[in-house]
Amino acid sequence: MTTTAKPDAVGVARTRIEGREKVTGAARYASEIPFTELAHGWLVLSTIARGRIRAIDDAAVRALPGVLTVLHHGNAPRIKDDVIGALGRPDPIVEVFQHDRVPHAGWPVALVVAGTSEQAREAAEALVVTYDEEPHDVSFDADKEGAYVPQDAETVKGDVEAELAASTVVLDAAYTTPEQHHSAMEPHAVTVRWDGGRLEVFDSNQGSKWVADDLANLFSLDLSAVRVRSEHVGGAFGSKGLRSHHVAAVMAATELQRPVRIALTRRQVFAITGYRSPTAQRVRLGADADGRLRAFAHENRSMTSTLREFVEGSAGFGRTMYDSVAHHSVDRVVPADVGTPTWMRAPGEAPGSFAVESAMDELAEKLGMDPIALRVRNEPTAGPISGLPFSSRNLLACFEEGARRFGWADRDPRPRVRREGNRLIGTGVAACTFPSGAAPSTASVTAEPDGTFTVRITAADVGTGARTALTVLAADALDTAPERVHVRIADSDFGAAWVAGGSMGTRSWGWAVMAAARDLREQLTLVGGEIPADGVTVTTNTAELIAQLAQKERYAFGAQFAEVAVDVTTGEVRVTRLLGVFAAGRIVNPLTARSQLVGGMTWGLSMALHEEAVRDETFGSHVGADFAGYHFAANADVPVIEADWVPDEDPDDPVGIKGVGEIGIVGTAAAIANAVWHATGSRQRHLPIRPDRVLLAEADRAGRDA
Repeated sequence: MTTTAKPDAVGVARTRIEGREKVTGAARYASEIPFTELAHGWLVLSTIARGRIRAIDDAAVRALPGVLTVLHHGNAPRIKDDVIGALGRPDPIVEVFQHDRVPHAGWPVALVVAGTSEQAREAAEALVVTYDEEPHDVSFDADKEGAYVPQDAETVKGDVEAELAASTVVLDAAYTTPEQHHSAMEPHAVTVRWDGGRLEVFDSNQGSKWVADDLANLFSLDLSAVRVRSEHVGGAFGSKGLRSHHVAAVMAATELQRPVRIALTRRQVFAITGYRSPTAQRVRLGADADGRLRAFAHENRSMTSTLREFVEGSAGFGRTMYDSVAHHSVDRVVPADVGTPTWMRAPGEAPGSFAVESAMDELAEKLGMDPIALRVRNEPTAGPISGLPFSSRNLLACFEEGARRFGWADRDPRPRVRREGNRLIGTGVAACTFPSGAAPSTASVTAEPDGTFTVRITAADVGTGARTALTVLAADALDTAPERVHVRIADSDFGAAWVAGGSMGTRSWGWAVMAAARDLREQLTLVGGEIPADGVTVTTNTAELIAQLAQKERYAFGAQFAEVAVDVTTGEVRVTRLLGVFAAGRIVNPLTARSQLVGGMTWGLSMALHEEAVRDETFGSHVGADFAGYHFAANADVPVIEADWVPDEDPDDPVGIKGVGEIGIVGTAAAIANAVWHATGSRQRHLPIRPDRVLLAEADRAGRDA
């Protein structure tokens, strides 16, 4: 067999393989795939925040035009409630229609299935559900009782209190971030059917094998009896795992023996698909006069549900960032009558970096030091807590390159000195980091008789360009042109693989694909390159390869620079410049990598200035649970954003990829908040930085100066 000589595959900017399909509308998403005899389900969500269902009067609804069935706790199939899947226990919200308890507002209490979605919605809105309501509590603040420390959520090194007492300069400040939602462009949807004794699921998810195995376990099916496919996903960000609509759709398809689709409304997405918990954080820093940290203390409190513990691990951010004589970091959670939070892009690191990087800026101000110089002064040579060597750590190069491009050396460090009309101009900086992990994955590569190659792996392309990156990596390992490689993904039949999450997708899948491709090349050499009619296939799992990795601190790093213009008459904050420079290992496709970094920085801008979900404490539900009431950055809010990277190689790493999906958001909000301080002279410690908060700070400042 001969292969076409390839141009350099890795490191060359390439447009997405499926790009034309997406922009022309040919790409079909979970709610768009046609089926004959398709029925439509509509979830009915609770209107109380805590209590019991007294009665569901479904007789009248069953008689409405087109209605096929109504499922609820009185008639739904029983499922297992002790399932432990690849990522732990599924969110308890998947245990729908199993009891009469209502643990939070928006809990699914029934499913109405009809011939059309309009009929299903009309019938669902007509369903009468009565409740025995109980007192509820959805509040969250830094002093709320009932907080506790989860297992492995506290890290201690040395005596923080003694080192604070011995410090020349001490900072003690509190920061908060609000509840935030994923807000993917494509709402959650699923279509389920039985075909030849197999349960087939067409879904929008971050891991088809993950969803397939959890469904099989919940319904006591053989793992091979469930197939999940998720060809195209319009954004996920941590929210698209197994959810209640999957389980409800399986129940309905089983009863009706016809395909059933459930597509959630935006309000339903807000209620039942997870969110980022609000946080209340306290950071205490103690330093010598030269800026050397003696004490680093970070306490974080977040909210969880009464159903299952979830920790927004913000206190973990500093455990890798800065060296200090003593260290204490702890995460605490406080239960409330709310849905269970979940992973949301850069979980822990995003809110944690806002607190720590704001605090470092405040400490630099107290010390009279440049903020970058303070960070350089406390740069560790090994893991500050673990003592392990870093696989690579090129953060200082990020600061050096970013400072050069941003013009940091010309910055007047004094606040409130640059003005353009009513607008005060300021600049800020922050460091960022995100773990670089890898999880075992299975990939198969087939050499076809026509000289092409087919790659199969249960990866998920949630809009990141993963399909294109895997094509490039396979071509590089096969020493062929990318045009000769066809990558098939998002099918649970392809075997176990890591999900699209933790910035580990491309690293984990790419490793498996590269290993399988290299094994195939060896096999083809042994057989003399002759390809039979059914091709030659090699399947490889990376579990043993990953186990052989040396124990090191593996992280991506970066430096974020921001410029803002603050209108002191209206309180409006405009970000006018954003620059991020990253050390993120091997960059497979510069085009999509830059897109990911810019997307993350845009999300960080949105986090800093706009995003804030509010709960009505009287009713326990969200206020403005839609894109009109939940504000995030739109096109007009986003300046031209620059994202770039510096060399970051680890010769001992066989893959070299670190992942760029989440690091872009980390540190961005802090850089913007620090720029607002530089512009106005007032600290904004609570996100988002709303106009009213800016105006209050201006009023307080005027009062102090009077």
